[in-house]
Amino acid sequence: MNTPFQFKQFSIVKNQCGMPVSTDGVLLGAWATAEENHNILDIGTGTGLLALMMAQRFSTARILALDIDNEAVHTAHFNAEQSPWANRIKVKNQDIRSWVNPSRFDTIVCNPPYFDSGKQANNKRRATSRHTENLSHEELLNALQKCLTREGKAHLILPTKQADTLINSAANHSLFCHQITQVKTTPNKDVSRKLITLSPQPTNEKKNRIIVIQENGEYTSDFIALTKDFYMKL
Repeated sequence: MNTPFQFKQFSIVKNQCGMPVSTDGVLLGAWATAEENHNILDIGTGTGLLALMMAQRFSTARILALDIDNEAVHTAHFNAEQSPWANRIKVKNQDIRSWVNPSRFDTIVCNPPYFDSGKQANNKRRATSRHTENLSHEELLNALQKCLTREGKAHLILPTKQADTLINSAANHSLFCHQITQVKTTPNKDVSRKLITLSPQPTNEKKNRIIVIQENGEYTSDFIALTKDFYMKL
């Protein structure tokens, strides 16, 4: 068992999962909106980070976490079982592309694979979590269309280029962009990520921006406000 990454109310062990705890994942888990009593789906849960963050934030929500990788499922299940919310998190070994579920979800969270070209990581599990070979963005949009309730919302994080492509394709799947939050690592760097909310309901798109680190190397007040309930150091 590897050394856990300790958050304020839970911890994450990585084991053989493809991806460790990342700023992307924490940003998404802290940013995504939901309501109490929602049924929440976490697609490609990995270590279970997003499922645990949503369980902490929404005290009566029920979370189902799926992953195609059996080792990830074991790891996410272990992390959930060690948390205060084990009774509200279920983890299943499922491929979202072929999965059939009788009910739909009010909220979906997903930190999807985003590389569609280039050299893949030597570690197969890391490659699966980072490259779109096992879940293209078209397949992801199909899954969101299939799994969301009519009023439901899906929350994703992607690099800027891939985010723009996915948003442009969303309407072909009867999904519409409600919110975009541009993420900049520092004030002088380009936007590197976009947090996105999609829904079957058309609406006026809202945009804002968050910067992670100030010029002096300290975290910005916006980043602290968003993530302070999770990071031990904040």
